[in-house]
Amino acid sequence: MAAHSHHHHHARTQDGIDWSTRLAFFRQADELDAEARRVVARRLVRPLPDRPTVLDVGCGTGGMAVALVEALSARGGGTLVLVDGTPEMLDAATSAARSAATYEGDTATAVVKVRPVLADLATERPVEFAGPAQLVWASNVVHHLPDQRAAVAGLVEAVSPGGWLALAEGGLEGKFLPWDLGVGEPGLSARLSGARAHWFTLMRENIEGSVRLPGGWNTVLADLGMLDVTAFSYLIDHPAPPKQAVRDWAVNQLKWHREVAGDLLHPSDRDAVRRLLDPQDPAYLGLRDDVFLLMANTVHLGRKP
Repeated sequence: MAAHSHHHHHARTQDGIDWSTRLAFFRQADELDAEARRVVARRLVRPLPDRPTVLDVGCGTGGMAVALVEALSARGGGTLVLVDGTPEMLDAATSAARSAATYEGDTATAVVKVRPVLADLATERPVEFAGPAQLVWASNVVHHLPDQRAAVAGLVEAVSPGGWLALAEGGLEGKFLPWDLGVGEPGLSARLSGARAHWFTLMRENIEGSVRLPGGWNTVLADLGMLDVTAFSYLIDHPAPPKQAVRDWAVNQLKWHREVAGDLLHPSDRDAVRRLLDPQDPAYLGLRDDVFLLMANTVHLGRKP
């Protein structure tokens, strides 16, 4: 996925992923997702009271934090609390958000306070990070925690009465490769997706204390007492021929697929991936005109009574 922000204290976490090594990749994704996220941030901030407190849980490198700062600035300010468990991620998000907050400081009186909190969601309660918030945003965070329903319950606890929880989970997996690359067998993209889905299932099973989710995210929100439960999806669409940022993202995305699920691929697919990632090969992804980025992210919303 383009926008994956995760968090934990330890460099190597329970899900086995060293998030600090993914910093450059997340920054790249933030840049490509920026326009779509601005629209989402404005939509989420619109119903909030004046000068609200917003909690961005698992803020990653701060792509959504910047969008939230801009949306809050435009309506008179507020407080943004950033939470992540990887210090490098949290630092990146904090400086990005703070520079957005002071961007028009000489003319505007709107001030958004940005407060970073280093914390591990698997062991700490979000309500302790900021007290009740009028909006809690958590994107692609919960599915890395052992008990996902308990994690959502913790997020609900951090929402003030009448406030909103916005849970960005699921959608349509990002596509970035054409059906036939002229290398290996056609349909590599679908087989990569299958391998990654298999890896994800194994990753969930191997998290210590892992508990299966009883159903879809909307039913979880409703079961936890949230009202007006609904969802919307937003598109990230960078068509071919791509700008170089999209090519670079595609190279890193394919490397990530290879890293997590490469051994689940047929040897001929592994060979095709090796060629696509070789800068000396004519098939190299970083120079192709037929790569793109197309994905849909879903945001599940609920309001606290």
